[in-house]
Formats: sequence, structure tokens, C-alpha cells
Amino acid sequence: MAKVNITRDIIHRQIKERGALGFERHYHVTDPFIRRLGLEAELQGHSGCVNCLEWNEKGDLLASGSDDQHTIVWDPLHHKKLLSMHTGHTANIFSVKFLPHSGDRILITGAADSKVHVHDLTVKETIHMFGDHTNRVKRIATAPMWPNTFWSAAEDGLIRQYDLRENSKRSEVLIDLTEYCGELVEAKCLTVNPQDNNYLAVGANEPFVRLYDIRMIHNHRKSMKQSPSAGVHTFCDRQKPLPDGAAQYYVAGHLPVKLPDYNNRLRVLVATYVTFSPDGTELLVNMGGEQVYLFDLTYKQRPYTFLLPKKCHTSGEVQNGKTSTNGVSNGIHLHSNGFRLSEGRGHVSPQVELPPYLERIKQQANEAFACQQWTQAIQLYSRAIQKAPNNAMLYGNRAAAYMKRKWDGDHYDALRDCLKAISLNPCHLKAHFRLARCLFELKYVAEALECLDDFKGKFPEQAHSSACDALDRDINAALFSKSDNAEDKKGSGPIRLRATGRKASISEDEMVLRERSYDYKFRYCGHCNTTTDIKEANFFGSNAQYIVSGSDDGSFFIWEKETTNLVRVLQGDESIVNCLQPHPSYCFLATSGIDPVVRLWNPRPESETLNGRVVVDMEGASQANQRRMNADPLEVMLLNMGYRITGLTSGGAGGSDDEDSSEGQVQCRPS
Repeated sequence: MAKVNITRDIIHRQIKERGALGFERHYHVTDPFIRRLGLEAELQGHSGCVNCLEWNEKGDLLASGSDDQHTIVWDPLHHKKLLSMHTGHTANIFSVKFLPHSGDRILITGAADSKVHVHDLTVKETIHMFGDHTNRVKRIATAPMWPNTFWSAAEDGLIRQYDLRENSKRSEVLIDLTEYCGELVEAKCLTVNPQDNNYLAVGANEPFVRLYDIRMIHNHRKSMKQSPSAGVHTFCDRQKPLPDGAAQYYVAGHLPVKLPDYNNRLRVLVATYVTFSPDGTELLVNMGGEQVYLFDLTYKQRPYTFLLPKKCHTSGEVQNGKTSTNGVSNGIHLHSNGFRLSEGRGHVSPQVELPPYLERIKQQANEAFACQQWTQAIQLYSRAIQKAPNNAMLYGNRAAAYMKRKWDGDHYDALRDCLKAISLNPCHLKAHFRLARCLFELKYVAEALECLDDFKGKFPEQAHSSACDALDRDINAALFSKSDNAEDKKGSGPIRLRATGRKASISEDEMVLRERSYDYKFRYCGHCNTTTDIKEANFFGSNAQYIVSGSDDGSFFIWEKETTNLVRVLQGDESIVNCLQPHPSYCFLATSGIDPVVRLWNPRPESETLNGRVVVDMEGASQANQRRMNADPLEVMLLNMGYRITGLTSGGAGGSDDEDSSEGQVQCRPS
């Protein structure tokens, strides 16, 4: 851990007042603070699960909501309960929010009784009750730019808007997801962009996350009101679809194709939490049944779709990321991702040798790979990639580690790394072969065969290797099996939007929006999110340097944002951690879950005794969570009871078949 001397910055902050904000942002949450993060206090006062937490803008108040239908306002800095009141709800409270610019006087709650209540904390009274939803209210959202307005998301599939300056008894429907996705869709979460309050993100019980332009939605509403066929409470009508630009969809590129398999295994994909980064340029999604995903809203990228490769022949000698004087593209077109490899001879920039310290990291990663420590190898390669983002060899090696680990989404990340390596070096032999293997593992069988044929033509000396023969056998067996013929993806509509049994209820406009969806930038693995649908993931730090998420194993996980490496795991609950809300300006974290307490975490003094809540074996915890996510309900129950399930290994998590041991060095060994 690098030592940091902040003396000069402190002096600069004192001399120049404008430097105070920069100082706070830079030192708000640092690596030494994360390494020393520990439990400061437990706030006791609830008698049921604590399902939601909310800081006020200054960070001197913390509100909590619980299954006991009470909300409590705390002084977290002094560990005191300032106020406790029954909210008038008759079921579990799922969301609590301070209304902006109300002097922390107005608090809004949403609950499982389908109601939204507005409370005046100064008199401890409920001043407004809204009962327009017909199913559980899961989230409330507010916006600083609109101090009298807020929104709710509920399991009736509706996003409702409230304006306390107008009729206090009614709300209006802003978005009706059922018009596009059928009656079974449920809105689970929503959030407003903190830097541009005109944008609203919505998550539902499906892998797609939607980003709406509220201004365009309102204009659409006005036009629908003028239409004689418009419904009373719906202005997202089938007859008049949303205008272009009013909605953007985001999805992890592999999930739409995996959805039928997940449905067959009764594994539900649901966005349990969405939030924007402090600067509003990134969107973080905790995907229930899967991983945590970060989407870049500025530099968007389409999901990686493999199109028909063009044959080309070359005598180039650039292989596996190493230097050559000549090279030719394999003709793979990545139209959906915005770049395309050339079909003829082109110039390949010589690969710059890694500096000595990065070469050492790469060698450490190779050694971890040789010892089958896949996660450690991935983390080391990721560290090196952050410092050398244009080195094809590092991407190719990390792809090999992903393919060996086989956690959920690993083969898709490996495919992305292979394509990146090929874009940097079109004659990267191992990346080409691994690409074919990834396509096969992702069930793109016909495309895998085309890619393998292209590989054989490009690298004829490898055409009859044991690795090629093994993959060729696997592909042909899959092509000729009756089950795979039924699931054949080629020539039957959009390849990423396979029918799921509910296709008839999805409108054509919805299909178009899904096909235009954007892919993720980063993926964070290790936690488990299958048991509750309110599990949060958040940015930690004013510059969003870290990602935090709760987990079904009672822990919460902390990752470096840029490398995606797991850096800290802490035991936050006896059962499940659902809520994590970082303080707006301190390295201070509030968490809650099944236990009827709120826990506060901050960096502990260096002189303090060993933190008993630290999970030392982070790799073991992550592997156990991968098994948990892929276990059947009986196995999950046994895991919760403390029994150890045998027969499930980290290599099997994710449901992929073991690779043939005869695949040879072209597949397995890093460069």
C-alpha cells in the first residue's frame, strides 16, 4: 500500500479556499481508508428488518425504514435516535427519502401496502397519503432541481409522478411499462441523475435498464392528452410510441441470450437497484440473479455481436500480442460496437514492451494462472491493463483466465477481451482461437464454427491441432443435436432477443428499443444477489473510486471501480446485507439488512485491535457466492442452514461444461 503525504495539499487548501472541494474529493475515500474500514457503531431502535436508509444533504441526519412500519431519524455522528414515528403504513417500508429544499422537514415513504406517504417530521404527522399504485411500492426518487416533485416505482409496472403544489390526493402516471412489456412486468427501482435532473433511470424484473428523458416524456404526455384515444392515466400508448431519444436501454450483452436458460432453471433476473455516479456520467446496476454492472452514459457501446467473418489469408507473423512487421485482419466485423477490422492487409503497430514493473505484474499473473488461481490472475492482469490499456497480450491472457474460471458472465467478458486483443493486434493467434471457444460457450454455435473455420484459414499450421479438433467436435455435436437445433439462433430474428415465452406481450416498439440497447463498461463479481429484490450497490467516494454492494451471505463487498478488483469484504449482517448508503462527504458508510439494526462503518484507528468483521478469505467467499447463485432452492436452503454442499466447484459455477483437456497451449497457456 503506497504511502501518501498530504501536507502540501492541506496547506494549499488553507491558502486557497477554492481548493477545499478538490481536496475533499481527492481524499474523501482513499485506499488506506478502505483497508482500515471497520464497524463504528450499531444503531438500535427498530423491531424488524431495516429495508432502506437515506442521508440528508448535509450528512448530519440518517433516516431508516423498517418492516415495523416505523421510520427513525438518527444523529449518526453521535449515535443518537432523534425521532421515531409510525408512518401509517400497514406493511413493510421499502423506501424513504428526504424531500429536497424542505429543511429536512419533509420525509417520503413507500411501502408494501401500495401506498406512498408524506410526513412532516417537525410535528410527527403524515400530511399526504397516495394510494394510486395497485402493488408494492419499491422505490422513491427525488430531484434537487424540482423541490416539490418526486417519483415512485411499484410492482404494478408504473412510474408515478407527484407534485405537492398541485392536487395532494392524486398522482399521474409518467411511464407505464405494462404497455410495452405485458402485465407481468414490475418496476423495482428508479433514480434521477444528480447532475441533470431531466433523466430518470428505471429497473424492472428483467435484465434491461431504461433511461428516460423526462422532458420528452412530458411532451409525449401532452400530445397523448390531445389524442381522443388516449387513456386516462397512460400516455405511453402502443398506438403512439415514445419519440426517438426519449428512452435508452442498457443491458449486459450476454443476458438476453442467457434469459431462456435462466428461466428454465427458475433463476430470476431483476434490477434490484440503480444509481448514478456523482458526476452523472455512469449508471450502476445491481442485477439480481447475476452481477453488478456499470454503464458508461457518455461513451456508449453496443453489445458485442459476432457477424459473419470474411476469409483472408496472410503470411503475417504477429501472434499472441507480440511484434511483427506485417499483419492482416481476420475480417471480423463488430458493427454493433462501433469499430470494424479491416478486410485487407493493414499496418499493425508494434507492441510496446511493458515497463519492468508491469512485466513483473504480468509474470505474477501468469504464475497465478499456472497454479489455477484464476481470480488472482484476473485481478493482476486487470491491474496491468489499467496502466497499459493498449497491450493485446494482457487482454488475451485475461481472457484465458476468465474462460478457466467460468463464473457467470466470464465467457462474455473473455469474448470482449479477445475482440479487444484482436483490434489491437489482428494476428493474435490465441485471441482468435479463444474467440471461437467463447462463441461456442455462449451458445452461438453456428458463429463459433464460422470463427473456427476462419481461424484455420488464417493459421493453417494450427488447423489440425488437438485444440482445434476438440472444439470442432464440440461444435459439430452441438449443431447436430436435436435440442440445439430447436435453440438454433441463426436466421430466426434478432440473435440477442430470443423468445422467452412472453414474447407475445412485448410490443414491437419495445423490441426495437431492446435491440438498440447499450452494453456495460465494467462488471463486479463476488457477491450474491438472489434472495431479496431490494439489494443495493453504490458508488463510494466523491469521485466514485469504489463500488460497494450487499450480499446474501451477510457480507458487503468493496471493489476498485477502474480495475474491478475486489479489495475488501466485511460481515455486515447475520443474514443478508441489503442497504449501503455512503455519507455525502465523509468516508462513512451506513448499512442494514435482515437484522433490526443500522450499522455505521468508518476507518478505524491504526492502534485499534484486529477487526473481527473482516472476511479474510475473499476468494473463498466469492466462490461460495457463485455456487449459491447457481444452486437450486434446496441447496440454497442448506447453505443458509450452514451445511456445505459438495460436488459444486468454482469451475462449475455458471453452468458451463469443462473444456477438453486436450485443447493444447493455443487455448490454455497465457502469453
